[in-house]
Amino acid sequence: MVEKENLLNQVPGNPKAENPEKFTGLKLHLPKTVAAGLTAVTISVRHMLNEMGPFRAYKALNSLNKLDGFACPGCAWPDPDNERSKLGEYCENGAKAIAEEATTKSLTQEFFLNNSIYELSLLSDFEIGKKGRIAEPVFKAEGDTHYRPVSWESAFQIIAGHLHNCKDPDEAVFYTSGRTSNEAAFLYQLFVRQFGTNNLPDCSNMCHESSGVALTESLGIGKGSVTLDDFYSAEVIIILGQNPGTNHPRMLTALEKAKENGCIIISVNPLPESGLIAFNNPQKINGLLGRSTNLSDHFIQIKINGDLAFIQAIEKLLIEADEEGGNKVLDHHFIQTRTQGFDALQQHLKNSDLISLSEQCGINQDELRKIANVLKDKNKIIACWAMGLTQHKNAVETIKEIVNLLLLKGSIGKKGAGTCPVRGHSNVQGDRTMGIYEKPSKAWIESLKKTYQKDFPEKWGYDTVESIHAMQEGKVKVFMAMGGNFLSATPDTTYTAKALQKCELTVQISTKLNRSHLITGKAALILPTLARSDKDVLNHVEQIVSTENSMGVIQQSKGNLKPISEKLLSEPVIVSRLAEVVLGNDAGSHWKKYLEHYDHIRDDIEKTVPDFADYNRRVRKTGGFYLKNSVRENIFTTETQKAIFNIAKVESFILKNDEYIMMTIRSHDQFNTTIYGLNDRYRGIENERRVVFMNEMDMAKEGLKSKDIVDLYNFHGGEQRVARKFIVIPYRIPEKCTATYFPETNVLVPINSTADKSNTPTSKSVIIKIKKHEEK
Repeated sequence: MVEKENLLNQVPGNPKAENPEKFTGLKLHLPKTVAAGLTAVTISVRHMLNEMGPFRAYKALNSLNKLDGFACPGCAWPDPDNERSKLGEYCENGAKAIAEEATTKSLTQEFFLNNSIYELSLLSDFEIGKKGRIAEPVFKAEGDTHYRPVSWESAFQIIAGHLHNCKDPDEAVFYTSGRTSNEAAFLYQLFVRQFGTNNLPDCSNMCHESSGVALTESLGIGKGSVTLDDFYSAEVIIILGQNPGTNHPRMLTALEKAKENGCIIISVNPLPESGLIAFNNPQKINGLLGRSTNLSDHFIQIKINGDLAFIQAIEKLLIEADEEGGNKVLDHHFIQTRTQGFDALQQHLKNSDLISLSEQCGINQDELRKIANVLKDKNKIIACWAMGLTQHKNAVETIKEIVNLLLLKGSIGKKGAGTCPVRGHSNVQGDRTMGIYEKPSKAWIESLKKTYQKDFPEKWGYDTVESIHAMQEGKVKVFMAMGGNFLSATPDTTYTAKALQKCELTVQISTKLNRSHLITGKAALILPTLARSDKDVLNHVEQIVSTENSMGVIQQSKGNLKPISEKLLSEPVIVSRLAEVVLGNDAGSHWKKYLEHYDHIRDDIEKTVPDFADYNRRVRKTGGFYLKNSVRENIFTTETQKAIFNIAKVESFILKNDEYIMMTIRSHDQFNTTIYGLNDRYRGIENERRVVFMNEMDMAKEGLKSKDIVDLYNFHGGEQRVARKFIVIPYRIPEKCTATYFPETNVLVPINSTADKSNTPTSKSVIIKIKKHEEK
């Protein structure tokens, strides 16, 4: 019991942990006004060489995102359809991602025997991740203080024993991260459903679930409608709640090309971000010489969660301009023939007050009119967004409002126009296509029945937040994760940690060590798997897997590096072998078939998933293939077969004098919960992550100065949550708004504060109080 409490105290932000992580030596610099360039190249090479030798590094980068190579395990930004850069089709963050997963540092039984779980838990997430690749399966029995080696056969038997002890299949939860391949995701959901549950939460629940819900209800399909080529013919690109320079750097190349073709770029964000100011393209001589391309023509520094009010203000002005200009601003033919609900929206916006909308979004009326004038005579408009929009209580309504704007202009289903939710993990969209979803449609279940001649459960399962509650309430006995770092990614970290510790068994299928391996159930397993860059050989034959990018392209991925251990198994093999042991006589012959060759997996995907005809041939085609997208063809599969305008009420935060809105953000040295380093180069932060960005006016009101140490508090639901010892940084951010890095402040994100309809945690709108830290 003491050991369990000690572990819990090391969860970052836990009130009992006075200083869970030491300060690392903050240095401040002026924020950058340009992204990438020679510096990005230099840092990429340094990361690669620090983790592996030059030959392995060259071999990896030479294959990354190439037509016959492997897909980047980082973001889901698409590759060019046919030709790829000869210099390198990757960015700084992609190189860092490969350096992390292709490292030659390996963790064998000696490491785990010499380091207790508690000792490892004292490390920061950055230090934990830098330990290396897990080289063999390890097991922690109940009461043990260390992980110990275990055979694969024994590991599968342990899992089977715990699953068979469940009184109901719903007492088990099976999580998935967005790194998983299509083949592994399809097998995972098949195994879980054959076991008897739809408890299939995934990382999408925490990031772009709001996009999927909003787009499905408005347009009939929960995916974006544009292709990469659309960027090159767009007249206007609006980027909202997204920082591509850090999170999707290859997008900058597309924006540069769009600018060269005359496109106007509007960026809407609470923080000025270097990647949206200017870009030094490291693939060009001018970029390496420091000659940059200015990207954003207009930067709209919005209040946190002011996007809904901003879009409505623009729509109101466009409708007024249309009436004044003889119905030439809006696309009335498109509205009349393809949409539903325009009259109600028009009346709603006429009744709205521009002064109020201006105050709610924090943008003055002159600036609003300037943006409306930009859009007035344009109809090739792309709207891009990421988690800056999806992680608010009104996220679904906000994204529907973006759709409203595009529908008013007829900017859907035409070249150079449409919706572009930019996914944050390499195959999160593919996972959903492959059936990783806790709310399967009747059509999906019927398709599985037809393929496998078996019955599958229809009752909806737990999403991520529901799974955490269920574990906390003792309703879940077994938690299994294929990829990801569940604890560090989820909200209300202390609450989630306690929930995980109530499980009888937690299982992590992983490449690298992370904090989720250290806050465990009574018993715990780590099953090491091949990385995306690893050569995957099954029955003496090299295998390929496939992924789906943000724009619906399915393409092959083939690793080319020697795995760091002979004891690693691929995810498809792990799932297939586990299914045989758990399901026993009910397994069916298909699981043995999948262990022969991955082509057999794709054969059954073809039978089950729409638009995957001739999968094995098409996936090997140069550049892969596009999935059908009805919205691109102006076909809307809503109940009315029309695109639907939505009416949303704008509601502002009501803050007390000592309260602020906090949004969690990434540094430039991280991707999701993977911390590559301690620098946020573009924002001028060096060698520290425990910082809070504040407006200087707010600092003055609180009696704070630069580098003061504060504690951050959230009191949602009457419960105190605290993240101690953060350094105050004055920054260009709207008043009453603050920003901090995750996962360090995930402890402040309330488990019971989620977006309407999508149930996504509201990580971008956390109400906090800031108090000077007092040493005890």
